[in-house]
Amino acid sequence: MKNQQRLNITTVEGELSGVIEGGSFVFRGIPYAAPPVGPLRWRAPQRLAPWAQPRDATRFAPGALQSRQMCIDAAGGDPGTLSEDCLYLNVWTPDPEPMRPLPVMVWLHGGGFRIGAGHLPPYDGQALAQRGAVVVTLNYRLGHLGFFAHPALDAEQGEVPVTNFALLDQLAALQWVQRNIQAFGGDRDNVTLFGESAGAQSTLALCCSPLATGLFHKAIVQSAYALPEASGDRLRSIGLKVAQHLGLCADASMEQLRAIPAEAFWPLDRRYTHGPVPVWGDSVLPQPIMKTFLRGKQQRIPLMIGSTSDEASVLDFFGTSPHKMLSSLIPEKHLGWRVLRWMYDIHDTIRLSREATRDIAFTLMPWMLAHAQHSIGMPCWRYWFDYVSENTRDISPNGTWHGSDVPYVFHTLGVLSWLDAARPATAQDAEFADRVCDYWFNFARYTSEYSHVIEGSCLWPQWRPGQDITLSLGCKGQGQILLKHNFMRSRLRVFRLVAAHLARKPRRRR
Repeated sequence: MKNQQRLNITTVEGELSGVIEGGSFVFRGIPYAAPPVGPLRWRAPQRLAPWAQPRDATRFAPGALQSRQMCIDAAGGDPGTLSEDCLYLNVWTPDPEPMRPLPVMVWLHGGGFRIGAGHLPPYDGQALAQRGAVVVTLNYRLGHLGFFAHPALDAEQGEVPVTNFALLDQLAALQWVQRNIQAFGGDRDNVTLFGESAGAQSTLALCCSPLATGLFHKAIVQSAYALPEASGDRLRSIGLKVAQHLGLCADASMEQLRAIPAEAFWPLDRRYTHGPVPVWGDSVLPQPIMKTFLRGKQQRIPLMIGSTSDEASVLDFFGTSPHKMLSSLIPEKHLGWRVLRWMYDIHDTIRLSREATRDIAFTLMPWMLAHAQHSIGMPCWRYWFDYVSENTRDISPNGTWHGSDVPYVFHTLGVLSWLDAARPATAQDAEFADRVCDYWFNFARYTSEYSHVIEGSCLWPQWRPGQDITLSLGCKGQGQILLKHNFMRSRLRVFRLVAAHLARKPRRRR
């Protein structure tokens, strides 16, 4: 079958015509729901109407509306054509007719829920497919089209309004996988959901969603952040401000809201956005993510979770100072600063702020969720990504930037060379990517709720409180892969106590 240059596959909705590339079959631009336009804006994704003739699936479909330049600068590539009609996915498969069904890996892209697309160059599924996975990447609604609340929408929806339309899109894509992935050689009973940054937040949200039960069976969470989810009330107040800003009165109808050109939403500044987080309080995400995990109410599935060694780099990109951010939490000359200097043994305030902010915002969450997994008897593997490509070590003095782990997971270092032709990937970088890609595939292929280790260049035991083992993928920028015992445990215990104290304090009204 692999000698063919094209291949037709029949899905529930109709026939698709894909192409063979690099030893795998690729199907691009597959619609997984009806276009969310016109009367379907701010509604749950609707089922597609079947098509009669073979549909060309050799080109990527439009991405969600967003800032193209910001996507190029921060998300790893040009998203191409942009449209409100964006609910499409892509599939890489090594063999549509395998001897036994293949593991499925469904990727949720990052970008703060404002930028990104499933077809960006870093997310090419070729390397994982060559290892034996069926890889699915997808687009979902972004910005105000992905998260919206308004009294008129509440009245239309009834008792439990929905606000997380982006998460509903992701659920619709997972339902498409359940309907159709067997036609691509995939195992619908072995689906791994994985994502980075906002994709990681989405993965965690779906781990907490009662609507996602049975749609995936394990999850990988890369660089999730500790920002609390927005409430429905907050999103509703933002929706009113948005409508007013765009020329509508407070009692605007849904007909008027849906008549606003889609292009009017994405340029709105931070005053009119709820932040890079999902929204809790609807049928998709009834309770906040951390609260759900700490109560042991998450889905009972295996979890892999970790972060990078310079997550604070994401603050640099958005012009936010880690020192100013930390100072807003801990006033100058406060006892807390002395405690931080003692815990980190760092006396340079700028460097201390960077590492402490990284750990509070990114490192603490994997450790706490590992505890939460252990409490319900489900395995969890915690990692720390600390490899820096050889030709970027001079500009990465603090470690691995936020998002820089992604091209190692997908082994797509080569397609990123156009970002900086003067700093191409080296043979050592490629060899390290091989090892990382193997871990992700082995998790997807072999782990279950009964697993204790993940195979790889270093045998990786599951996380347990008594051992507290973390796999370090790289060490101080170099290519070692090793196990770390009680990694950052003392400082993370302190931060957990502080977080619990802050959670108990009453919040001021905004």
